[in-house]
Amino acid sequence: MTDLQTRAINTLRFLSADAVQKANSGHPGLPMGAAAMAFTIWTRHLRHNPRNPRWMGRDRFVLSGGHGSMLLYSLLHLTGYDVSLDDLKNFRQWNSITPGHPEYGLTPGVEMTTGPLGQGFATGVGMAIAATHLAATYSQELFNGFIYSIVTDGDLMEGVASEAASLAGHLSLGKLIYLYDDNHISIDGSTDLAFTENRAARFDAYNWHVQIVDDGNDVGAIDRAIHSAKADPRPSIIMCRTTIGFGAPKKQGTSKAHGEPLGDEELDAAKVNLGWPKEPRFYIPGDVLAFYREAVECGRNTEHEWNIKLAEYQSANPEKGAELERRLSGRLPRSWQKDLPVFPADAKGMATRAASGKVINALAAKMPELIGGSADLAPSNNTKIDGSPAFQKDSPEGRNFHFGVREHAMGAALNGMALYGGVIPYGGTFLIFSDYNRPSIRIAALSRIPSIFVFTHDSVGLGEDGPTHQPVEHLAALRAIPNLTVLRPADANETARAWKVALENRHGPTVLALTRQAVPTFDADTSGLEKGAYVLATFGKKTPDVILMASGSEVSLAVDAAKILHEKGSNVRVVSFPSWELFEKQDKAYRESVLPKKVTARVSIEAGAGLGWERYVGPGGRVISIERFGASAPYKVIYEKFGLTVGNIVAQAKSVLPKKKVVKKIVKKVKRK
Repeated sequence: MTDLQTRAINTLRFLSADAVQKANSGHPGLPMGAAAMAFTIWTRHLRHNPRNPRWMGRDRFVLSGGHGSMLLYSLLHLTGYDVSLDDLKNFRQWNSITPGHPEYGLTPGVEMTTGPLGQGFATGVGMAIAATHLAATYSQELFNGFIYSIVTDGDLMEGVASEAASLAGHLSLGKLIYLYDDNHISIDGSTDLAFTENRAARFDAYNWHVQIVDDGNDVGAIDRAIHSAKADPRPSIIMCRTTIGFGAPKKQGTSKAHGEPLGDEELDAAKVNLGWPKEPRFYIPGDVLAFYREAVECGRNTEHEWNIKLAEYQSANPEKGAELERRLSGRLPRSWQKDLPVFPADAKGMATRAASGKVINALAAKMPELIGGSADLAPSNNTKIDGSPAFQKDSPEGRNFHFGVREHAMGAALNGMALYGGVIPYGGTFLIFSDYNRPSIRIAALSRIPSIFVFTHDSVGLGEDGPTHQPVEHLAALRAIPNLTVLRPADANETARAWKVALENRHGPTVLALTRQAVPTFDADTSGLEKGAYVLATFGKKTPDVILMASGSEVSLAVDAAKILHEKGSNVRVVSFPSWELFEKQDKAYRESVLPKKVTARVSIEAGAGLGWERYVGPGGRVISIERFGASAPYKVIYEKFGLTVGNIVAQAKSVLPKKKVVKKIVKKVKRK
């Protein structure tokens, strides 16, 4: 190892350790142990442009072990990204761009938010899927890059990584090259406490290309392994035996180097041990900085060469070239909204999951970037794009995805596909299994990733499968996630509008909660869905005596109840309320126009937990909800037993009507007698 190379690697180690020490918080062990791995990837293999972090032709690097974030921040600063030395010194501080774990959209050069272990591993699989699909659809030469990651023991322990590794091996995603920081240490101590399987044999069984590097500080061996990985058509994992906290004389190889600063004494001893000056802190030798900053010119030239290839492709293929440019820019096709289907009024109607399937296929014909699938529930979720093959090893141009019974990995893969760009991914399962998706949904919301989650069988309305499959608390739980848009459309036309919202929402994930059972298609203007809640129907005077508000399949019950109440003398407003999040974004005047403060007689109806509806019904209103688990029975029986009936809605509405109104009706009735 040359002197410059040694010092360049030690610069990574001690920039990271110094920042953790200054913050008095963080994880120095991973950066110190994995520095040589990161050095090899970033200086010998990674194609990137520090001056244009979003250049489409770049390789991607994901630090799946996000707790080692200072390693990534040090690399970004040294190679010339807009991350200053002061930013490193402000590690984990308020308003810093160097938070405790990497956050996508905050720090230039960070490809995804990591920290919850396994998420980076699984999201990288989605990136490889998108790259492989675009290469097959347009040009192998333009999309010939790789997805690199440093993964940890914790990543490999998490179930989501197992799901994603199995899927990646099945699909032969050769663009994946993961370096495993095999340091045998977790926070509790040695991995022998809980993690003893043969990891190499495990990944070999997944159909991965497996290599072992005995010394994680051997740059030459790591480099050769990466070259070998590039040449293999399978996803690759390179198991590098490392020492956590390398160089720290008392703490290296122990859990003490994992999740706490080394301490000034141990940090200084590590520097002496590796021939590094104790002072100044955050020391960067001039020739080391110059070496790393070569990435700026190299990146500029590499991007320039890629842009020439892109222009040549566009010239040779004008139509597909224009389509590719549009997709990479994130623009939707011109006048695409005209392809949204309009469904005629129908008392029998259709399930909103069925309407969703029709919308997907209507849009897919002119929106090639729309790709997706299901976690082994495509016929139930209605997620199939007709006429397109499945995405498989031998048909990577396919737009239908068979994620298998791997909901957790599916969610992360959707995020990776969206992050890579050029595609709009969606994934389907039952709403009850959104619990398996939740970590990925939260990452999407935190990172403002526009993934689309199609959750069908959205209530006890699915019937006989019983409480194991009937969501109750799930809508409330999803609504609790910041920056997640939850849409529960009431009919087929609201479902089409919901897809419009989802496709236009480029700054966060969207959930579509859809029915198994048929619901009526209303003869109404449903454009108000885009505002979250709107007046669907008015019975009587414009100013109502009572407001009935509902989402999804319960809206039709509210309409039927309103008709009865009006026949009995009440003025009734029915509000379709598909999205709390969209409604809260409207101005005060609009919200007041839908839910006037002076009308305090209000009833909400939703086949799920009532948590949160109190903000809309107010202290004088009633919430019709489900506050227990479901039951196995035909859905109409369940609705009756749980009070999700027109009769109960009428009764609850009467109980909140102003007393004088009730008295007036009684007087009229007596006079008629």
